[in-house]
Amino acid sequence: MSELSSHPASTPGFPADLPADLPGWLAYVEQLHPKTIELGLDRVRTVAQRLEGGSGLKPACPIVTVAGTNGKGSTCALLESIYQQAGWRVALYTSPHLVRFEERARFRGVPLEAELLVPAFAEVERARRTSPEVALTYFEFTTLAIVMALARQQPDVLVLEVGMGGRLDAVNVFDADCAVITSVDLDHQEFLGPDRETIGYEKAGVMRTGRPVVVSDPLPPQSVLDRAREIDADLWRLGHDFHFAGDQQQWGWTGRSRRFSGLAYPALRGANQLVNAAGVLAVLEALHPRLPVTAQAVRTGMAMVELPGRFQIVPGQPALVLDVAHNPHAVAALTENLDAMGFYPVTHAVFGAMADKDLAAMFQRVGPLVDRWYFCDLPTARAATAAQLTERWQAVNQRPDATAQCFAGPMAALDAAVAAADPADRIVAFGSFYTVGGILEHGTPRLSAKHLRPEGG
Repeated sequence: MSELSSHPASTPGFPADLPADLPGWLAYVEQLHPKTIELGLDRVRTVAQRLEGGSGLKPACPIVTVAGTNGKGSTCALLESIYQQAGWRVALYTSPHLVRFEERARFRGVPLEAELLVPAFAEVERARRTSPEVALTYFEFTTLAIVMALARQQPDVLVLEVGMGGRLDAVNVFDADCAVITSVDLDHQEFLGPDRETIGYEKAGVMRTGRPVVVSDPLPPQSVLDRAREIDADLWRLGHDFHFAGDQQQWGWTGRSRRFSGLAYPALRGANQLVNAAGVLAVLEALHPRLPVTAQAVRTGMAMVELPGRFQIVPGQPALVLDVAHNPHAVAALTENLDAMGFYPVTHAVFGAMADKDLAAMFQRVGPLVDRWYFCDLPTARAATAAQLTERWQAVNQRPDATAQCFAGPMAALDAAVAAADPADRIVAFGSFYTVGGILEHGTPRLSAKHLRPEGG
Protein backbone atom coordinates (compact mmCIF):
# COMPACT_ATOMS: atom_id res chain seq x y z
CA MET A 1 0.00 0.00 0.00
CA SER A 2 1.21 3.48 -0.77
CA GLU A 3 2.25 5.78 2.06
CA LEU A 4 2.72 9.53 2.13
CA SER A 5 5.22 11.46 4.18
CA SER A 6 3.90 13.45 7.13
CA HIS A 7 3.41 16.48 4.89
CA PRO A 8 1.33 15.62 1.82
CA ALA A 9 2.77 18.55 -0.11
CA SER A 10 6.05 16.63 -0.38
CA THR A 11 4.35 14.19 -2.76
CA PRO A 12 4.96 15.12 -6.43
CA GLY A 13 1.87 16.57 -8.07
CA PHE A 14 -0.02 16.97 -4.80
CA PRO A 15 -1.28 20.43 -3.85
CA ALA A 16 0.98 22.31 -1.48
CA ASP A 17 -1.83 24.11 0.34
CA LEU A 18 -2.76 21.27 2.71
CA PRO A 19 -2.16 20.88 6.46
CA ALA A 20 0.94 19.30 7.92
CA ASP A 21 -0.53 18.00 11.18
CA LEU A 22 -3.73 16.51 12.60
CA PRO A 23 -5.13 19.73 14.18
CA GLY A 24 -4.65 21.44 10.82
CA TRP A 25 -6.46 18.65 9.00
CA LEU A 26 -9.38 18.69 11.43
CA ALA A 27 -9.81 22.44 10.98
CA TYR A 28 -9.56 21.98 7.21
CA VAL A 29 -12.18 19.24 6.86
CA GLU A 30 -14.65 21.14 9.05
CA GLN A 31 -15.11 23.72 6.29
CA LEU A 32 -15.30 21.41 3.26
CA HIS A 33 -19.08 20.95 3.33
CA PRO A 34 -21.73 23.60 4.06
CA LYS A 35 -23.64 21.23 6.36
CA THR A 36 -22.50 19.55 9.57
CA ILE A 37 -24.72 16.54 8.80
CA GLU A 38 -25.93 15.39 5.39
CA LEU A 39 -26.93 11.74 5.34
CA GLY A 40 -26.32 9.70 2.19
CA LEU A 41 -23.80 7.19 0.87
CA ASP A 42 -23.20 8.36 -2.69
CA ARG A 43 -20.49 10.90 -1.87
CA VAL A 44 -18.58 8.80 0.62
CA ARG A 45 -18.86 5.67 -1.56
CA THR A 46 -17.47 7.54 -4.57
CA VAL A 47 -14.40 8.64 -2.61
CA ALA A 48 -13.96 5.22 -0.95
CA GLN A 49 -13.85 3.58 -4.39
CA ARG A 50 -11.08 5.96 -5.49
CA LEU A 51 -8.83 5.08 -2.55
CA GLU A 52 -5.95 2.58 -2.44
CA GLY A 53 -4.89 3.31 -5.99
CA GLY A 54 -8.40 3.00 -7.34
CA SER A 55 -8.95 -0.50 -5.97
CA GLY A 56 -11.23 0.87 -3.26
CA LEU A 57 -11.03 0.92 0.52
CA LYS A 58 -12.00 -2.62 1.54
CA PRO A 59 -10.68 -3.83 4.92
CA ALA A 60 -9.57 -7.45 4.61
CA CYS A 61 -10.73 -8.59 8.06
CA PRO A 62 -14.22 -9.34 9.43
CA ILE A 63 -16.22 -6.19 10.18
CA VAL A 64 -18.69 -5.77 13.05
CA THR A 65 -20.94 -2.73 12.58
CA VAL A 66 -22.75 -1.49 15.71
CA ALA A 67 -25.90 0.65 15.38
CA GLY A 68 -28.45 1.74 17.98
CA THR A 69 -29.75 4.72 19.92
CA ASN A 70 -27.95 3.85 23.17
CA GLY A 71 -25.54 1.11 24.18
CA LYS A 72 -23.32 1.36 21.10
CA GLY A 73 -20.26 2.53 23.00
CA SER A 74 -20.60 -0.14 25.68
CA THR A 75 -21.10 -2.84 23.05
CA CYS A 76 -18.02 -1.72 21.13
CA ALA A 77 -15.93 -1.56 24.30
CA LEU A 78 -16.97 -5.09 25.33
CA LEU A 79 -16.24 -6.49 21.87
CA GLU A 80 -12.83 -4.84 21.86
CA SER A 81 -11.94 -6.06 25.35
CA ILE A 82 -13.04 -9.67 24.84
CA TYR A 83 -11.52 -10.10 21.39
CA GLN A 84 -8.25 -8.68 22.70
CA GLN A 85 -8.25 -11.14 25.57
CA ALA A 86 -8.76 -13.89 22.99
CA GLY A 87 -5.54 -12.80 21.28
CA TRP A 88 -7.05 -11.06 18.27
CA ARG A 89 -5.71 -7.77 16.93
CA VAL A 90 -8.73 -5.47 17.29
CA ALA A 91 -9.29 -2.18 15.46
CA LEU A 92 -12.09 0.03 16.79
CA TYR A 93 -13.68 3.16 15.32
CA THR A 94 -16.06 5.09 17.58
CA SER A 95 -17.44 8.63 17.69
CA PRO A 96 -17.60 11.22 19.00
CA HIS A 97 -14.52 11.58 21.22
CA LEU A 98 -14.46 12.93 24.74
CA VAL A 99 -11.12 14.78 24.83
CA ARG A 100 -8.76 13.93 21.92
CA PHE A 101 -9.75 13.14 18.33
CA GLU A 102 -7.40 10.15 18.34
CA GLU A 103 -9.76 8.38 20.77
CA ARG A 104 -11.94 7.62 17.73
CA ALA A 105 -9.32 5.26 16.25
CA ARG A 106 -8.04 2.49 18.51
CA PHE A 107 -5.80 -0.44 17.65
CA ARG A 108 -4.94 -3.13 20.19
CA GLY A 109 -6.59 -1.01 22.88
CA VAL A 110 -4.57 2.16 22.25
CA PRO A 111 -5.52 5.27 20.24
CA LEU A 112 -3.64 5.61 16.95
CA GLU A 113 -0.93 8.24 16.94
CA ALA A 114 -1.62 11.35 14.88
CA GLU A 115 1.36 10.45 12.66
CA LEU A 116 -0.55 7.37 11.47
CA LEU A 117 -3.70 9.34 10.76
CA VAL A 118 -2.22 12.28 8.81
CA PRO A 119 -1.19 10.25 5.70
CA ALA A 120 -4.67 8.76 5.51
CA PHE A 121 -6.23 12.25 5.66
CA ALA A 122 -3.99 13.30 2.77
CA GLU A 123 -5.00 10.32 0.66
CA VAL A 124 -8.70 10.89 1.28
CA GLU A 125 -8.20 14.48 0.18
CA ARG A 126 -6.39 13.34 -2.97
CA ALA A 127 -9.30 11.01 -3.79
CA ARG A 128 -11.87 13.68 -2.94
CA ARG A 129 -10.24 16.16 -5.33
CA THR A 130 -10.13 13.71 -8.21
CA SER A 131 -12.44 14.99 -10.94
CA PRO A 132 -15.26 15.41 -10.36
CA GLU A 133 -14.50 16.82 -6.91
CA VAL A 134 -16.69 15.53 -4.07
CA ALA A 135 -17.73 17.57 -1.01
CA LEU A 136 -17.55 15.44 2.16
CA THR A 137 -18.84 16.31 5.61
CA TYR A 138 -16.48 16.23 8.59
CA PHE A 139 -17.86 12.86 9.66
CA GLU A 140 -17.64 11.34 6.18
CA PHE A 141 -14.06 12.52 5.63
CA THR A 142 -12.81 11.44 9.03
CA THR A 143 -14.58 8.08 8.79
CA LEU A 144 -12.73 7.23 5.57
CA ALA A 145 -9.40 8.43 6.95
CA ILE A 146 -9.75 6.50 10.19
CA VAL A 147 -10.88 3.25 8.55
CA MET A 148 -7.98 3.51 6.10
CA ALA A 149 -5.48 4.10 8.89
CA LEU A 150 -6.90 1.23 10.96
CA ALA A 151 -7.00 -1.16 7.98
CA ARG A 152 -3.30 -0.52 7.40
CA GLN A 153 -2.54 -1.91 10.85
CA GLN A 154 -3.74 -5.27 9.49
CA PRO A 155 -6.25 -6.06 12.26
CA ASP A 156 -7.95 -9.42 12.73
CA VAL A 157 -11.32 -7.74 13.33
CA LEU A 158 -12.62 -4.22 12.76
CA VAL A 159 -15.43 -2.85 14.96
CA LEU A 160 -17.27 0.17 13.53
CA GLU A 161 -19.69 2.30 15.55
CA VAL A 162 -22.41 3.98 13.48
CA GLY A 163 -22.55 7.74 13.96
CA MET A 164 -26.27 8.30 13.34
CA GLY A 165 -28.97 5.94 12.13
CA GLY A 166 -27.36 3.31 9.94
CA ARG A 167 -28.76 3.06 6.41
CA LEU A 168 -27.31 6.39 5.26
CA ASP A 169 -24.44 6.70 7.75
CA ALA A 170 -20.91 6.86 6.29
CA VAL A 171 -19.92 3.72 8.22
CA ASN A 172 -22.46 1.75 6.17
CA VAL A 173 -20.33 2.08 3.04
CA PHE A 174 -18.45 -0.93 4.50
CA ASP A 175 -20.27 -4.27 4.45
CA ALA A 176 -20.74 -5.74 7.92
CA ASP A 177 -19.88 -9.40 8.42
CA CYS A 178 -22.00 -9.11 11.56
CA ALA A 179 -24.32 -6.20 12.36
CA VAL A 180 -25.58 -5.22 15.81
CA ILE A 181 -28.63 -3.12 16.71
CA THR A 182 -28.39 -2.32 20.41
CA SER A 183 -31.54 -0.30 21.03
CA VAL A 184 -34.02 1.79 19.11
CA ASP A 185 -35.46 4.92 20.68
CA LEU A 186 -36.17 8.55 19.91
CA ASP A 187 -33.15 10.69 19.04
CA HIS A 188 -32.13 12.75 15.99
CA GLN A 189 -35.76 12.67 14.82
CA GLU A 190 -35.17 15.51 12.35
CA PHE A 191 -32.84 13.18 10.42
CA LEU A 192 -34.12 9.68 11.21
CA GLY A 193 -37.88 10.04 11.55
CA PRO A 194 -40.55 10.77 14.17
CA ASP A 195 -41.09 7.34 15.74
CA ARG A 196 -39.39 4.05 16.64
CA GLU A 197 -40.64 2.24 13.56
CA THR A 198 -39.14 4.79 11.18
CA ILE A 199 -35.92 5.06 13.17
CA GLY A 200 -35.72 1.26 13.36
CA TYR A 201 -35.84 1.02 9.56
CA GLU A 202 -32.89 3.41 9.35
CA LYS A 203 -30.86 1.37 11.84
CA ALA A 204 -31.76 -1.87 10.05
CA GLY A 205 -29.88 -0.55 7.02
CA VAL A 206 -26.62 -1.96 8.42
CA MET A 207 -27.88 -5.54 7.87
CA ARG A 208 -26.55 -7.61 4.98
CA THR A 209 -28.16 -10.55 3.16
CA GLY A 210 -27.19 -13.92 4.59
CA ARG A 211 -25.07 -12.42 7.35
CA PRO A 212 -25.81 -12.34 11.08
CA VAL A 213 -27.50 -9.37 12.69
CA VAL A 214 -27.74 -9.31 16.48
CA VAL A 215 -30.73 -7.37 17.82
CA SER A 216 -30.28 -6.83 21.56
CA ASP A 217 -33.21 -4.44 21.93
CA PRO A 218 -35.68 -6.49 24.06
CA LEU A 219 -38.65 -4.97 22.17
CA PRO A 220 -37.40 -4.13 18.69
CA PRO A 221 -39.62 -2.22 16.25
CA GLN A 222 -41.39 -4.41 13.73
CA SER A 223 -39.53 -2.53 10.99
CA VAL A 224 -36.26 -4.08 12.17
CA LEU A 225 -37.65 -7.61 12.11
CA ASP A 226 -39.35 -7.06 8.75
CA ARG A 227 -36.16 -5.76 7.17
CA ALA A 228 -34.19 -8.77 8.41
CA ARG A 229 -36.71 -11.11 6.81
CA GLU A 230 -36.95 -9.02 3.64
CA ILE A 231 -33.24 -9.31 2.87
CA ASP A 232 -32.86 -12.79 4.40
CA ALA A 233 -30.38 -11.71 7.07
CA ASP A 234 -29.45 -14.21 9.80
CA LEU A 235 -31.45 -12.68 12.65
CA TRP A 236 -30.20 -13.22 16.23
CA ARG A 237 -32.89 -11.80 18.49
CA LEU A 238 -32.75 -11.37 22.27
CA GLY A 239 -35.33 -13.61 23.89
CA HIS A 240 -35.51 -15.88 20.85
CA ASP A 241 -31.99 -16.82 19.68
CA PHE A 242 -30.15 -15.90 22.86
CA HIS A 243 -31.21 -15.40 26.47
CA PHE A 244 -29.72 -14.15 29.72
CA ALA A 245 -30.67 -14.30 33.39
CA GLY A 246 -28.94 -13.39 36.62
CA ASP A 247 -29.11 -12.64 40.30
CA GLN A 248 -27.22 -10.15 42.42
CA GLN A 249 -24.00 -12.16 42.32
CA GLN A 250 -23.69 -13.55 38.79
CA TRP A 251 -25.44 -14.13 35.48
CA GLY A 252 -25.65 -16.64 32.67
CA TRP A 253 -26.21 -16.62 28.92
CA THR A 254 -27.54 -19.16 26.44
CA GLY A 255 -27.25 -18.92 22.66
CA ARG A 256 -27.93 -21.23 19.77
CA SER A 257 -25.10 -23.63 20.59
CA ARG A 258 -23.02 -22.00 23.34
CA ARG A 259 -23.74 -21.41 26.98
CA PHE A 260 -22.00 -19.39 29.71
CA SER A 261 -22.86 -19.73 33.39
CA GLY A 262 -21.54 -18.15 36.56
CA LEU A 263 -20.41 -14.99 34.78
CA ALA A 264 -19.35 -11.98 36.81
CA TYR A 265 -21.08 -8.75 35.91
CA PRO A 266 -19.28 -6.56 33.34
CA ALA A 267 -16.97 -3.92 34.77
CA LEU A 268 -19.19 -1.29 33.11
CA ARG A 269 -21.70 -0.01 35.65
CA GLY A 270 -25.44 0.15 35.11
CA ALA A 271 -28.40 -2.20 35.00
CA ASN A 272 -28.63 -1.95 31.22
CA GLN A 273 -25.15 -3.40 30.70
CA LEU A 274 -26.40 -7.00 30.83
CA VAL A 275 -28.50 -6.35 27.73
CA ASN A 276 -25.44 -4.99 25.93
CA ALA A 277 -23.27 -7.87 27.14
CA ALA A 278 -25.86 -10.43 26.03
CA GLY A 279 -25.77 -8.99 22.53
CA VAL A 280 -21.97 -9.09 22.53
CA LEU A 281 -21.97 -12.79 23.40
CA ALA A 282 -24.33 -13.39 20.47
CA VAL A 283 -21.84 -11.64 18.17
CA LEU A 284 -19.05 -13.83 19.53
CA GLU A 285 -21.06 -16.98 18.81
CA ALA A 286 -22.11 -15.81 15.34
CA LEU A 287 -18.49 -15.10 14.35
CA HIS A 288 -16.96 -17.99 16.32
CA PRO A 289 -16.03 -20.03 13.21
CA ARG A 290 -13.83 -17.13 12.00
CA LEU A 291 -12.82 -15.60 15.34
CA PRO A 292 -12.79 -18.27 18.06
CA VAL A 293 -13.07 -16.96 21.62
CA THR A 294 -12.58 -19.00 24.79
CA ALA A 295 -14.77 -18.78 27.88
CA GLN A 296 -11.80 -17.43 29.82
CA ALA A 297 -11.37 -14.61 27.31
CA VAL A 298 -15.04 -13.73 27.81
CA ARG A 299 -14.65 -13.63 31.59
CA THR A 300 -11.42 -11.65 31.56
CA GLY A 301 -12.60 -9.26 28.85
CA MET A 302 -15.78 -8.42 30.73
CA ALA A 303 -13.82 -7.87 33.93
CA MET A 304 -11.29 -5.53 32.32
CA VAL A 305 -13.50 -3.46 30.02
CA GLU A 306 -13.34 0.31 30.43
CA LEU A 307 -15.44 3.09 28.93
CA PRO A 308 -15.08 6.64 30.28
CA GLY A 309 -18.21 8.72 30.60
CA ARG A 310 -20.73 5.89 30.86
CA PHE A 311 -22.03 5.92 34.43
CA GLN A 312 -18.42 6.52 35.46
CA ILE A 313 -18.18 6.91 39.23
CA VAL A 314 -15.17 8.94 40.30
CA PRO A 315 -13.73 7.91 43.70
CA GLY A 316 -13.86 10.46 46.52
CA GLN A 317 -16.32 12.70 48.31
CA PRO A 318 -18.80 13.96 47.37
CA ALA A 319 -19.70 11.15 44.98
CA LEU A 320 -19.25 12.16 41.33
CA VAL A 321 -20.95 10.43 38.40
CA LEU A 322 -20.05 11.20 34.77
CA ASP A 323 -22.46 10.09 32.03
CA VAL A 324 -22.98 11.09 28.39
CA ALA A 325 -26.75 10.42 28.59
CA HIS A 326 -28.22 12.97 26.17
CA ASN A 327 -31.63 11.62 25.12
CA PRO A 328 -34.71 10.53 27.12
CA HIS A 329 -33.96 6.80 26.82
CA ALA A 330 -30.40 7.21 28.11
CA VAL A 331 -31.49 9.62 30.87
CA ALA A 332 -34.10 7.07 31.99
CA ALA A 333 -31.31 4.48 32.35
CA LEU A 334 -29.14 7.01 34.17
CA THR A 335 -32.01 7.79 36.54
CA GLU A 336 -32.47 4.10 37.37
CA ASN A 337 -28.75 3.75 38.02
CA LEU A 338 -28.74 6.82 40.26
CA ASP A 339 -31.72 5.41 42.18
CA ALA A 340 -29.78 2.20 42.76
CA MET A 341 -26.85 4.10 44.33
CA GLY A 342 -28.78 4.65 47.57
CA PHE A 343 -29.53 7.78 49.59
CA TYR A 344 -27.70 11.11 49.25
CA PRO A 345 -28.85 14.23 51.15
CA VAL A 346 -28.49 16.47 48.09
CA THR A 347 -27.94 15.67 44.40
CA HIS A 348 -26.23 18.36 42.32
CA ALA A 349 -26.50 18.10 38.51
CA VAL A 350 -24.10 19.65 36.00
CA PHE A 351 -25.83 19.62 32.63
CA GLY A 352 -25.16 20.82 29.08
CA ALA A 353 -26.82 19.56 25.89
CA MET A 354 -27.56 20.24 22.24
CA ALA A 355 -30.53 22.51 21.53
CA ASP A 356 -32.34 19.93 19.38
CA LYS A 357 -32.70 17.33 22.16
CA ASP A 358 -35.97 16.48 23.88
CA LEU A 359 -34.98 18.44 26.96
CA ALA A 360 -38.42 18.43 28.57
CA ALA A 361 -38.58 14.63 28.63
CA MET A 362 -35.09 14.43 30.13
CA PHE A 363 -35.86 16.99 32.83
CA GLN A 364 -39.11 15.28 33.72
CA ARG A 365 -37.39 11.90 34.07
CA VAL A 366 -34.41 12.84 36.22
CA GLY A 367 -35.87 15.98 37.81
CA PRO A 368 -37.28 14.29 40.94
CA LEU A 369 -33.74 13.24 41.92
CA VAL A 370 -32.00 16.59 41.39
CA ASP A 371 -31.97 19.29 44.07
CA ARG A 372 -29.59 21.80 42.47
CA TRP A 373 -28.95 22.34 38.76
CA TYR A 374 -25.76 23.83 37.31
CA PHE A 375 -26.47 24.52 33.63
CA CYS A 376 -23.50 25.23 31.37
CA ASP A 377 -22.71 26.63 27.94
CA LEU A 378 -20.86 24.32 25.54
CA PRO A 379 -18.28 25.20 22.84
CA THR A 380 -20.45 24.47 19.80
CA ALA A 381 -23.14 26.40 17.97
CA ARG A 382 -25.47 23.38 18.16
CA ALA A 383 -25.67 23.58 21.94
CA ALA A 384 -28.38 25.21 24.00
CA THR A 385 -27.04 28.01 26.17
CA ALA A 386 -27.14 27.70 29.93
CA ALA A 387 -29.85 30.37 29.98
CA GLN A 388 -31.94 28.43 27.45
CA LEU A 389 -31.53 25.23 29.46
CA THR A 390 -32.69 27.04 32.57
CA GLU A 391 -35.78 28.33 30.78
CA ARG A 392 -36.63 24.86 29.42
CA TRP A 393 -36.16 23.35 32.88
CA GLN A 394 -38.35 25.96 34.57
CA ALA A 395 -41.18 25.17 32.13
CA VAL A 396 -41.46 21.56 33.39
CA ASN A 397 -39.99 21.71 36.89
CA GLN A 398 -42.28 20.19 39.54
CA ARG A 399 -40.02 20.84 42.54
CA PRO A 400 -40.39 24.26 44.17
CA ASP A 401 -37.34 23.55 46.34
CA ALA A 402 -34.99 22.89 43.38
CA THR A 403 -32.59 25.64 42.28
CA ALA A 404 -30.68 26.45 39.07
CA GLN A 405 -27.61 28.50 38.13
CA CYS A 406 -25.86 29.24 34.82
CA PHE A 407 -22.16 28.83 34.00
CA ALA A 408 -19.85 29.49 31.07
CA GLY A 409 -18.62 25.89 30.78
CA PRO A 410 -18.65 22.40 32.32
CA MET A 411 -15.64 22.90 34.61
CA ALA A 412 -16.98 26.19 35.98
CA ALA A 413 -20.27 24.45 36.72
CA LEU A 414 -18.53 21.47 38.33
CA ASP A 415 -16.32 23.74 40.45
CA ALA A 416 -19.44 25.50 41.73
CA ALA A 417 -21.14 22.19 42.50
CA VAL A 418 -18.08 20.93 44.39
CA ALA A 419 -17.91 24.18 46.37
CA ALA A 420 -21.58 23.90 47.34
CA ALA A 421 -21.70 20.17 48.05
CA ASP A 422 -21.20 18.50 51.41
CA PRO A 423 -19.04 15.35 51.50
CA ALA A 424 -22.14 13.16 51.80
CA ASP A 425 -23.78 14.69 48.72
CA ARG A 426 -23.72 13.48 45.13
CA ILE A 427 -22.82 15.31 41.90
CA VAL A 428 -23.88 13.98 38.49
CA ALA A 429 -22.39 15.60 35.38
CA PHE A 430 -24.26 14.49 32.29
CA GLY A 431 -25.56 15.38 28.86
CA SER A 432 -23.49 15.99 25.76
CA PHE A 433 -20.05 14.50 25.12
CA TYR A 434 -18.92 18.13 25.33
CA THR A 435 -20.15 18.26 28.93
CA VAL A 436 -18.30 15.17 30.14
CA GLY A 437 -15.33 15.79 27.84
CA GLY A 438 -15.05 19.34 29.13
CA ILE A 439 -14.48 17.87 32.58
CA LEU A 440 -12.25 14.94 31.60
CA GLU A 441 -9.93 17.11 29.51
CA HIS A 442 -8.57 18.41 32.82
CA GLY A 443 -7.73 14.84 33.88
CA THR A 444 -9.87 12.32 35.71
CA PRO A 445 -11.29 14.36 38.60
CA ARG A 446 -10.40 13.33 42.13
CA LEU A 447 -12.71 14.62 44.80
CA SER A 448 -11.91 15.18 48.44
CA ALA A 449 -14.65 17.01 50.29
CA LYS A 450 -14.53 20.53 48.82
CA HIS A 451 -11.46 20.11 46.62
CA LEU A 452 -11.16 19.11 42.97
CA ARG A 453 -7.88 18.85 41.12
CA PRO A 454 -6.74 17.24 37.87
CA GLU A 455 -5.13 13.82 38.04
CA GLY A 456 -1.48 14.25 38.85
CA GLY A 457 -2.16 17.82 40.03
